[in-house]
Amino acid sequence: MQNPTRRTLLHGAAVSAALHTSKSRVLGANDRISLAIVGVGGRGTAHVNEYLKMAGARVAAIVDVNQAAQEKAQATVKRVSGEEPKVYSDMRKAFEDKSIDAVSIATPNHWHVLSALWAVQAGKDVYVEKPVSHNIWEGQQLVAAARKYNRIVQVGQQSRSTNHKMKAMKLLSEGVIGKVYMAKGLCYKRRKSIGRVPDEPTPPGVNWDLFLGPAPLRPFNQNRFKYNWHWFWDTGNGDIGNQGVHEMDIALWGLGKKTLPKSVVSTGGKLLYDDDQETPNTQIATFDFGDGTHMVFEVRGLITTGEAGLGLRGGNCVGNVFHGADGVLSIDSSGFWVWKGEKRELVMEEKADNSDTGAHMENFLAAVRSRKHTDLHCDVATGSLSASFCHLANISYRLGRKLEVDAANWRFTDAEANKMLSRKYRAPYIVPEKV
Repeated sequence: MQNPTRRTLLHGAAVSAALHTSKSRVLGANDRISLAIVGVGGRGTAHVNEYLKMAGARVAAIVDVNQAAQEKAQATVKRVSGEEPKVYSDMRKAFEDKSIDAVSIATPNHWHVLSALWAVQAGKDVYVEKPVSHNIWEGQQLVAAARKYNRIVQVGQQSRSTNHKMKAMKLLSEGVIGKVYMAKGLCYKRRKSIGRVPDEPTPPGVNWDLFLGPAPLRPFNQNRFKYNWHWFWDTGNGDIGNQGVHEMDIALWGLGKKTLPKSVVSTGGKLLYDDDQETPNTQIATFDFGDGTHMVFEVRGLITTGEAGLGLRGGNCVGNVFHGADGVLSIDSSGFWVWKGEKRELVMEEKADNSDTGAHMENFLAAVRSRKHTDLHCDVATGSLSASFCHLANISYRLGRKLEVDAANWRFTDAEANKMLSRKYRAPYIVPEKV
């Protein structure tokens, strides 16, 4: 996908050689797994707090491009554990540290694959936030690297470790509502306008070049920094690839689908707002598998109501609805419900009973010890597939037309669409053709 120059190829080779000098240590049965947390903003702070609760984990290093975030996370670790973690601005330095066993990545989306790739090349196991990739091609590169270097790579789609969701998916596979012909993913999450903000000098303590990484170099802007980076194509994937990838994953899980669809069409827009945001706040995507099953996904960032028995929680309705020959199953973070027959009788209801993120991280640590990627609840291959559906929808939306998919080869039948399977990476932050 990329056409790097000889200079960038040589630089990449040098980086790879340096990272390979760090080998993973052999863990004893009672050894704690030493982790570097990469990116300690909102989600990264949750990573720090969850690992600090786990007897089998040790937060050994903090990595962030923002000095203020570094200091806050370091203080938290010291206060809770009594240990002072190492601090890095450049993740590559952390990956060279032989005392680090694994890394937990909560960077912006555009950094997910490259940071995880560098980590596995350095002999580290990886927990990486969703969506695992910023584009389809690089997700497959990470899958290949995980297998090549025999690394454990878990994607942070924690629904896969949530008890009531696991039970609901099992019931669907057993035919609780008959043959499932359609799955709907709902991301009705209220997003207010981000307004317009002028460019400004980079604030003291922020390494803006490292923040941008693979993305094009541009002036510092607050709207492209903390959290709002989600709404710009350079760094994010809109809400379908933010909150939505969780529900996309559940829809695929419930349908039992492990391949790309036959076609995709997505429409929508940034409605009502006049602001800096580039991604849509209203989006509908339909995926046809060519076998009588469909998947529909909808993003609503504006004021809305609930749907199919799923009510509003904090002004949001986020969940999934499965339609079968004999009934309907609706599910969200609070539980699931099954209605059956022509009278739509409620025949089953179950409430949530566990902490999904903590359980998902515990599953990751267990797989690090077993050395079996098949023990993971959301291996990188599963995460790459779910993210790819978000990317398919966004490519269709941005081109403004229905697209046919060559599922076997992870491509479109459309030349213009194929150009959007990857991106132009900014040297030296390049995902290589050969991992």
